[in-house]
Amino acid sequence: MDLTTHQARFHQRWPELRDPHVRALAWLLYAPDLLAPHAACWEGRIATLGQLSSEVADWLHELQFDPAGNAALHAHMAQQPSGRLGRYAEKLLGFYLRHQDCLVAANLQVRNQEGARETLGEFDFLIRSPEAETDGGLVHWEFATKFYLLQARQLSGSAGAEAFVGPNLADSLGRKMRKILQQQLRLSAHPSAQAVLPAPVVAARALVKGWLFYPLGAALALPVSMGIADDHCRGFWCDAACLSAIDEQPMRYALLPRLSWLAPARLPAAQGLSLGQLMDRLEEMFCADDSPVMVAQCRPQEGTEPELLEVMRGFVVPPQWEARAATTVQQAIVQV
Repeated sequence: MDLTTHQARFHQRWPELRDPHVRALAWLLYAPDLLAPHAACWEGRIATLGQLSSEVADWLHELQFDPAGNAALHAHMAQQPSGRLGRYAEKLLGFYLRHQDCLVAANLQVRNQEGARETLGEFDFLIRSPEAETDGGLVHWEFATKFYLLQARQLSGSAGAEAFVGPNLADSLGRKMRKILQQQLRLSAHPSAQAVLPAPVVAARALVKGWLFYPLGAALALPVSMGIADDHCRGFWCDAACLSAIDEQPMRYALLPRLSWLAPARLPAAQGLSLGQLMDRLEEMFCADDSPVMVAQCRPQEGTEPELLEVMRGFVVPPQWEARAATTVQQAIVQV
């Protein structure tokens, strides 16, 4: 097995995990960080889960095979369900932090104590951590799971993190990290936060997971100054016409709904599409909506229950998306 891709390493590490929630949780806990924690641009404010104990892997197996553990996970995920991927990932991480007995509060809102009492912000997670034990305080984690496409076939020094844009072009890596560092991680300093904090916040960091997507066939080396982790999860993006460049037998394809974007796909063989079927589906989808579509290329696996395992993934973008993305990036560079 070629273990050069994250997908291959994930399938080898977790061959027995089939429950979608358990697979997504395993990905959150063991996937490489999106950002390099020690990069100068992040000012030491990037969190990492680091090396996890063997007990965590055993616990994930229990969630898959122990009926009580699996039921507890599903009951937790069924509480206040949301179609937002960010909320889905937060609930998974919260489930893990509760199991580790280090979670003090999750999604703790801060409201203005005067006037209209509008919401000023929210602490994603307040946790107990060894670095805070001597001070009797808490660590604030902002958690983000992001998917960005590099809108560049050649990197320019001026673009930087602004060149990584969200599929809907409403966000970029640069914009997101400025908001986290300059606003969200400073929430505990606001006077209104003192009314809800159970203990002082002695450190605030961002935990960022996700995938970055590069133009199909482009060989790009990111500058160290961008602060991207070397081993981050990556995929491709292209328009539908370019998909034939990666098609080969016996590969099949799957359209991945948003809540299935975390872990590499594993699905019944019957759900696979040929390239022709995929092209027809994409044409229908782009007629109804001009948003990029996440596609997984999968290899069939024989067995008593034939299935498909993801080999690579990417966003297929609609016509004119690249031109709109280029305009968005140029406008963002001017505003920074």
